[in-house]
Amino acid sequence: MAEKRTSKAQAVRDYLKDNPRAKNKAVAGALGKNNIKVTPEYVQTIRRKRKKKKVGTKTEGETKIKASKAKYPRHSIEKALRIPRAILEQNAGKECSEKESAKFVGVGYAGPYQLEISSALKYGLLERPSAKRLKITPLAKKILRPQNAEEEVKGLRESVLKAPDISDVYNHYRGENLPDTKFFRNALLDTFNIPKEKISEFISIFIETLEKAQLLEKRADKYRVLDYLKESELGADNLERLKKSGKPVSIGADDTCFVVMPFAEPHGSYYSKIYEPAIRKAGLKPVRADSEIFGAGKVMDQIWSGINAAKVLVAELTTKNPNVFYELGLAHTLRKPVVLVSSNEDDVPFDLHHIRVIYYDVNDPFWGDKLLEKVAENILSAIKNPEEAIFKREDERT
Repeated sequence: MAEKRTSKAQAVRDYLKDNPRAKNKAVAGALGKNNIKVTPEYVQTIRRKRKKKKVGTKTEGETKIKASKAKYPRHSIEKALRIPRAILEQNAGKECSEKESAKFVGVGYAGPYQLEISSALKYGLLERPSAKRLKITPLAKKILRPQNAEEEVKGLRESVLKAPDISDVYNHYRGENLPDTKFFRNALLDTFNIPKEKISEFISIFIETLEKAQLLEKRADKYRVLDYLKESELGADNLERLKKSGKPVSIGADDTCFVVMPFAEPHGSYYSKIYEPAIRKAGLKPVRADSEIFGAGKVMDQIWSGINAAKVLVAELTTKNPNVFYELGLAHTLRKPVVLVSSNEDDVPFDLHHIRVIYYDVNDPFWGDKLLEKVAENILSAIKNPEEAIFKREDERT
């Protein structure tokens, strides 16, 4: 008898596995045609046991995977535009149900389509006026029906800044080259908490989306992330995000940031206009090896003391100034994190290409404001993640 009951239970479980939404009476009727007699009440009992088992047998690994669920859109922005485009073209952009939108696209409603809806929502291309209903946003219309040559690109860039994780990674690397693949993957895992099993997918979506928004330039074997933000769009948001995310930033009242830079103009004036306010914005005291520093004494003794005492450094590499590189060598010997800055990639030695470098363009009317904000952000980032701003020995790069 026990064997017969087990056989019935397994038959019910097998049927429910293939037909999870079947009603209890329908299950009993279908099994009865195969000479397996069960009542709707018996089916309900097996159904309840299955639910309890699923909840109760979740492994620790499964729990962790759920906790680390990806926040970023699971499609590139080009693919995420498919649904709003279909609603615009086949429903005149009017509000519709999710099922209606699937018909406009010409696909099934369940499974992958729901993920596509989620991606469009995360880019700010769709919104939900109510449950199970969709409406395209003004941002989507700007992209799909631009009124001038610039509007589409502007809309795409706004979508990048709305997308979870993608916006964080963009802001982190804007104005810089993306790191080599190994170090980029490590940063995505450790700094941005992208699930390990999703990193390859994220990189593909990130690259495709930024290329579509004209925010990436391919230079030799590197990708340069372009900083398109204007003065009115710059602010303290990234600084606050850096302070709150990951490891806490510990900055004392007397902590200093030592600036290594040429004194000749025009770069010499950048100290008071850009680097000094950027350092203060990050919460540190700016120090430079000129007449204001330390009083009398040997110049190199002063420089050594300044570098040794600094919590972090900023180095302006433009013009390949030999004194700058000498002082940078001292900082790297002391394993100090250094924020590297240059207006010319050719002025950055090959051996430093694996460290983050901020590149600025003096032809950009907002370059000074962008550089000030970016230096302040990278100072905090270097304190939180010094491995990104410390010279790596050969054995650390493999």
